[in-house]
Amino acid sequence: MEHTLVIRNGLVVDGSGGAPVVADVAIDGDRIVAVGAVPGLGAEEIDARGKIVTPGFVDVHTHYDAQVTWGSHITPSSWNGVTTVLIGNCGVGFAPCLPARRKMLVELMEGVEDIPEVVLTEGLPWNWESFPEFLDAIAARRYDVDVAAQVPHAALRVHVMGQRGANREPATPADRAEMARLAAEGIRAGALGFSTSRTLAHKTLDGRHTPTLRAEESELAEIAAALGGGWLQVISDFEDVDGEFAMLRRLAAGSGRPMTISLLQREQRPEAWRRILGHIEEANAAGEKITGQVMARPVGVMLGFEISQNPFIGCPTWKEIAALPFPAKLAALRTPEFRARLLAEHTEDATLRHRLTTWEKIFPLGERPDYEPGPEASVAAQALRAGVEPAAMAYDLLMQKEGRNILYRPIINYAAGDLGAVQEMMQHPNTIMGLGDGGAHVSIICDASAPTTMITHWTRDRSRGARLPLEWVIKRLSRDNALALGLADRGLVAAGHKADLNVIDYERLGAHAPEVRYDLPAGGRRLVQRTEGYVATVLSGVVLHRDGVPTGALPGRLVRGAT
Repeated sequence: MEHTLVIRNGLVVDGSGGAPVVADVAIDGDRIVAVGAVPGLGAEEIDARGKIVTPGFVDVHTHYDAQVTWGSHITPSSWNGVTTVLIGNCGVGFAPCLPARRKMLVELMEGVEDIPEVVLTEGLPWNWESFPEFLDAIAARRYDVDVAAQVPHAALRVHVMGQRGANREPATPADRAEMARLAAEGIRAGALGFSTSRTLAHKTLDGRHTPTLRAEESELAEIAAALGGGWLQVISDFEDVDGEFAMLRRLAAGSGRPMTISLLQREQRPEAWRRILGHIEEANAAGEKITGQVMARPVGVMLGFEISQNPFIGCPTWKEIAALPFPAKLAALRTPEFRARLLAEHTEDATLRHRLTTWEKIFPLGERPDYEPGPEASVAAQALRAGVEPAAMAYDLLMQKEGRNILYRPIINYAAGDLGAVQEMMQHPNTIMGLGDGGAHVSIICDASAPTTMITHWTRDRSRGARLPLEWVIKRLSRDNALALGLADRGLVAAGHKADLNVIDYERLGAHAPEVRYDLPAGGRRLVQRTEGYVATVLSGVVLHRDGVPTGALPGRLVRGAT
């Protein structure tokens, strides 16, 4: 008997949470047909002796909405063992959209997700207007991951209400009915859910808030009730924890839809997440399926002279070179006169100062980034040991690697200077893993590598707290997320399931320091992280990568929900 592919002698961590076992995995077509001793040969075989074999990972929170329209390689997620991505999060996306209103959505995505306008203007083909047409456009392409989508609330508002929607005016009964109809149409066409944002952080570059920020409960309730399938994805500031959650709970109960809520530890209110999680627990006990979506590491801002933010962007002298190409910036930064002038200044903006010059909370990343650094590694501590000012230390660190070095400022999930809160969130039964934001914040944040660091940090490398079992972490990255999305065919290494797999050299697995690439349309800039240790990634029974090198295969497809 000959199989399409046989993976031999690997330690199978199957995604169920059960104990790993040494076994072969046989694949015919796009399905796993046997796990155990496989006597039959494979047309292709992978020797996984000494390696682990896992399901492909399911990333439920990405923003590749633009990238999937112009590219086939959904990097950097596909470099991190991810085989299924969900787009359309946080209420932003590009469908439905009338031609006259494209600029509104481009400006919103530029601000909310830090994707330059020129990249979107040049890259988006706009071969759709309706949401079903958008899905058809994705279905016509081929990828190195499977792609699933959600109906984004902001696009609905702009499509139906035009400038009134962008201005956050209340929806009329006719507006609500049309948004509900279009959202249901999207679900019937194959969307896996509906997403909305209620956070002040989401705004255009000129400061206008996302159209969905203060959407009334009646609007959300009518849309949610019409869906008939999929989940509700919500991000909120929870300024009024009890009142906001009560409203969201009514939406979940009234619609009968599961809901997932971004769950984060914020510096200003470091214990608010516990209250939100308590409400989530109460809702589930009452039969409402609500999950907190959590991140396995801090959400941190990257600081560098080549990217969007650095500690000096609020200083007058920096503004002299801010618009220059990087080589010209670097030439100025290398002059002692410019350095002296810049270090003599500081920003008047208190928010920027807190974000970018709280030196005890800013850390060098290093070639193998440490996402749980101790206080002794901070810029402040290094400056004290060297007897210099912290700003001077930061400047000199940023000038390393020919001016391309990057510092890291954990903003979210690091209020106590460690990941104790994250561990509690992750281990709660009413949470799932997500929030990597692949495809977004491309010059500020680089968190698509979170699946890789979740494995390495939490099961192998952590030194500042308890480690977690490998089989539990793999389950969280694969089967738990697949089931949360209703994709029961994946996330498990078992006969009959989709053949999405990783063969991993566990000891070698890791993510490198973020680096800048200019590979977006119009030469747009983005941060990426290379990885190593993925011996092979398999999607639908086809080998995509071997030791980080693409094979050229593109078996990835649009995943449509049940209709």
